[in-house]
Amino acid sequence: MNIILLSGGSGKRLWPLSNDIRSKQFIKIFQTDNGFESMVQRVYRQIITVDPNAAVTIATSKSQVSTVHNQLGEKIGISVEPCRRDTFAAIALATAYLHDVKDVDENEAVVVCPVDPYVEDSYFRCVNDIYDKACQGDKNLVLMGIEPTYPSEKYGYIKPTYDQHGSCSFTFIEKPTTEKAKEYISGGALWNGGVFAYKLKYVLNKSRDMLGTSDYNELFSNYDNLEKISFDYAVVEHETSIEVLRYNGTWKDLGTWNTLTEAMENDSVGEAIIDGASENVHVINELDVPVIAMGLKDVIISASPEGILVSDKVKSSYIKPIVDSLNQLVMFADKSWGTYKVLDIGKESMTIKVTLKSGEHMFYHSHERRDEVWTVISGKGRTIVDGMEQPVKVGDVITMAAGCKHTVIAETELQMIEVQLGKDISVTDKRKYELEI
Repeated sequence: MNIILLSGGSGKRLWPLSNDIRSKQFIKIFQTDNGFESMVQRVYRQIITVDPNAAVTIATSKSQVSTVHNQLGEKIGISVEPCRRDTFAAIALATAYLHDVKDVDENEAVVVCPVDPYVEDSYFRCVNDIYDKACQGDKNLVLMGIEPTYPSEKYGYIKPTYDQHGSCSFTFIEKPTTEKAKEYISGGALWNGGVFAYKLKYVLNKSRDMLGTSDYNELFSNYDNLEKISFDYAVVEHETSIEVLRYNGTWKDLGTWNTLTEAMENDSVGEAIIDGASENVHVINELDVPVIAMGLKDVIISASPEGILVSDKVKSSYIKPIVDSLNQLVMFADKSWGTYKVLDIGKESMTIKVTLKSGEHMFYHSHERRDEVWTVISGKGRTIVDGMEQPVKVGDVITMAAGCKHTVIAETELQMIEVQLGKDISVTDKRKYELEI
């Protein structure tokens, strides 16, 4: 099975755990036998459980590539979106990526799914059925319709209509009122879960007709000029050759703190104490200090290097405009090689805790406008500074002046304190170089 997972969005509704780099799908809150996993890790595990041979491609922004590799490994396929242009452009680019880069035949089928549903394994068995239907080629599009559990205003609906001969057509309705939703559900309408399957040539043809090309390189280079429109509006609502398969298992959209905490097995993650007088309280704490909650009701407390949120669960759904008003650096991020956490920001300095996974390394790079000092606090490895290699261990200090090429290679898990010094410290101040390791 070929499957594209759409991984977009900034994740601002789950601040302070989410940011432009670490969106909601990367937050590790789901308990497993080996610790905690994120939404994307959970979904990927479920896909492989249902189909061990599934070829998975993540469609995501450049800022999230390192996080994807950190959580899913280097072998995962990634279609990088140069900017956000909604789902039609993302799906067109990912389809071209499969065809032109991965050499998937245009007559093969692919399923497109969101990366963040909270579902049972049966959901992906239904996804596999949708893929099989698309392979048969009887319809241009095969969609998943989710059996509604209540008349929601938050979701789109797929409404069937039957003519006098019993033929069925579908109407797509975006977020109706509760009363209208009740009416639609009584008539057999399903939630639109954003799952579509098609043969590659179908979307390649749509791309040529609507965007002027289906070539991956052309789409990529011209991406910021593509129309910003959803796949539903651009394609699905105009297609008459459609089949809808029904899914009636667990399905939750965990887009807010209120819905996310409903899926948590425990009432806390991290160092937290919730007293017996509290009711329906959840704490997610990524800081190295304890959080104590006493006598609270219907409250979410979330603490991370980005900030601290204390909110009524229902009110937490309205956080996005407040977060939009913040002018804040990213304080924590997963990288392909490990993690970094900002500890302190001074007038002309920034102090960061860097953790590299065993066997991983940074890019060989330099900075033009800042000096750096590394102090190893645990583990061992090697540094390469302007071509000179040396082993490093706990207590070693390495100094790199501006313009100096440098990298570090972890032989075990390696932790360092990195101090950046300069008048103009910026994430954009980086130049990468080739290095054989």
